[in-house]
Amino acid sequence: MIPLQKVKDIIIKYDNLEKELSSGSVNPKLFAKKSKEYSNFGNIISVAREYLNFEKTKMDLEQILKDKDNDTEIVNMAKKDLSDMEKKKEIYESKLKIFLLPKDDDDDKNAIVEIRAGTGGLEASLFCADLFKMYEKVCSKKKWQLEVISISRSDAGGFKEVIFSVNGDDIYSYLKFESGVHRVQRIPKTETQGRVHTSAATVAVLPEAEEVDVDIKESELRIDVFRAGGPGGQSVNTTDSAVRITHIPSGVVVSQQDEKSQHKNKAKALKILRSRVYEAEKRKKDLERSSNRKSQIGTGDRSERIRTYNFPQGRVTDHRINFTLHKLDEFLNGDIHEEMNQQLRLEEQNMKLENLN
Repeated sequence: MIPLQKVKDIIIKYDNLEKELSSGSVNPKLFAKKSKEYSNFGNIISVAREYLNFEKTKMDLEQILKDKDNDTEIVNMAKKDLSDMEKKKEIYESKLKIFLLPKDDDDDKNAIVEIRAGTGGLEASLFCADLFKMYEKVCSKKKWQLEVISISRSDAGGFKEVIFSVNGDDIYSYLKFESGVHRVQRIPKTETQGRVHTSAATVAVLPEAEEVDVDIKESELRIDVFRAGGPGGQSVNTTDSAVRITHIPSGVVVSQQDEKSQHKNKAKALKILRSRVYEAEKRKKDLERSSNRKSQIGTGDRSERIRTYNFPQGRVTDHRINFTLHKLDEFLNGDIHEEMNQQLRLEEQNMKLENLN
């Protein structure tokens, strides 16, 4: 049973948003956010209004059943209507429960994804490149826009690190489940004995923070410029185009040198810095509200081992929900990535429903 006041609050919030948006008084910076919120409420508003009417309709039908003067046909119709209404009420209640689940405020944001090679040397850097290609394919299939911010390459086509942004609808709600340590088990091409090696890469998914999300003052930043260097230390630029930005209060440091323009490098570095500072503040709040973490899959901690990609057995296993797919090639190709993600979302939803109950 859902408290009627919670349902009334949905209707009040929807009506207030409607008035605010139609009045034209919304802060331009918040307009997109408010419009999105209004659209989300629009998906449930008819259900909420119907749900509030159930009790009155139920009383009317029960009155018909109690009235001895009514003929059999009217009574039977009332019985059927009451039965249908109870079934519909269950469906509506289920929809309202899911709508009322605690939501991550960042779910509809774009994301910045950072992949870094971990333990395993060259093999780890090759796996880092494999993960990037997998996300590229997932984004392509979902028609999301992926933009590489920076890449640090290693030998044999691997990556020491790659940072990219993903733009589209509800990006963070999908990609947040990718944060953590991804482990690979396979036989390297250089392995003559046929032994399986284990290496790892770390994935960090940050909600892309807007200026309204986190207040970073110019006075809190130290900006250093230097000459960009290439592999082996040779100079690849004759001007001081590379930028290093330090956020003094938090100690977060971001360097960017992929662009030839200092202005572009500064813009990219600020984009990453804003998101890292925002994520650090978000993590601090989550720890303070530790009960909230119990309703989430994993902690989002970068040191948490979340998934194993086993090439000899052709399987990928997510350790948080103990879910295995024996289609490793299809998974890395982005074809069935959605299947794993749906299981993770479903499990998190079930955990939140348990907490709600």
